Amino acid sequence: MNVPTVPGTVNLGSTGLLVSRLGLGLAALGRPAYITAGRADDVGSDRSIEAMEHRCHAVLDAAYDAGIRYLDTARSYGHAEQFLASWLARRQLAPDAVVVGSKWGYRYVGEWRLDAPIHEVKDLSAANLERQLDETKSLLGEYVRLFQIHSATLESGVLEDAAVLRRLAQLRADSWVIGLTVTGPRQSDVIRRALAVRVDGRDLFQVVQATWNLMETSAEAALTEAAARGCGVIVKEALANGRLTSRYAGDETALLRQEATRRHRDVDVLALAAALAQPWAHVVLSGAVTVAQLHSNLSALDARDTVRDLPSVAVPPHDYWTRRAALPWR
Repeated sequence: MNVPTVPGTVNLGSTGLLVSRLGLGLAALGRPAYITAGRADDVGSDRSIEAMEHRCHAVLDAAYDAGIRYLDTARSYGHAEQFLASWLARRQLAPDAVVVGSKWGYRYVGEWRLDAPIHEVKDLSAANLERQLDETKSLLGEYVRLFQIHSATLESGVLEDAAVLRRLAQLRADSWVIGLTVTGPRQSDVIRRALAVRVDGRDLFQVVQATWNLMETSAEAALTEAAARGCGVIVKEALANGRLTSRYAGDETALLRQEATRRHRDVDVLALAAALAQPWAHVVLSGAVTVAQLHSNLSALDARDTVRDLPSVAVPPHDYWTRRAALPWR
């Protein structure tokens, strides 16, 4: 089988980090339940910690062998940091062989249960920052190069929390790259507020990670502004949690499925290629949970020049995020 590979690395904005255009996100690989459509078919019935670690390692192996050099995790992704740490140890990679980004701000409370009433709890306090920073450092040490606020919002007040901002500024002074991820219908407002945060005379945030996909394009202008300021831009949820794949049969993506059939391409390839084609996007994350999915996602790298005339399947941001909030954990 001829597996596509990632051609070289690019600068993540002005951070000095060299990353691959396609990255691997571990949100769906580190815990037994997640909100991706079709997850039961992908992962199967064995969701034991051992089975999920084996699966995570297999996808990480395939990603690294294909040239992926950005790996994205978080404290709330179940055992994702542990799985990544054990994989790095097994592969005996040097700390500069990959760029690892992690996040603080949510705690995983699902207790490895598919039927957990709550899987994660948000906590953007300074105390939780300190606690989760220590946890991430103890597992991943010097592999972690990027540390991000997980789902910053205006309502949380985290972008005005003096203790949090002061601690993040100290980390930046110690050569950490500091970023934030955003979510929800007000992504653009949060990005612009973050771009205005300055500590000790310089911009604090160096990387922005946001949802952009063919169904949710509302953050595009703000992401363009961020990239113009020198921020690294990472795109998450480019497949809309499985809704931009061939397995999803909703009416809102029917035109895209028809176009994929006409072009003899998979829907996920067109959706990822559209994200990769954005001039402001440095990294687009794959959320693959199987090696076959990863290989399909990698094909998007060769399709970037063919997606300028795709049919529009964008929906109003409020509609998109309301639907996302209702997706079941499986």
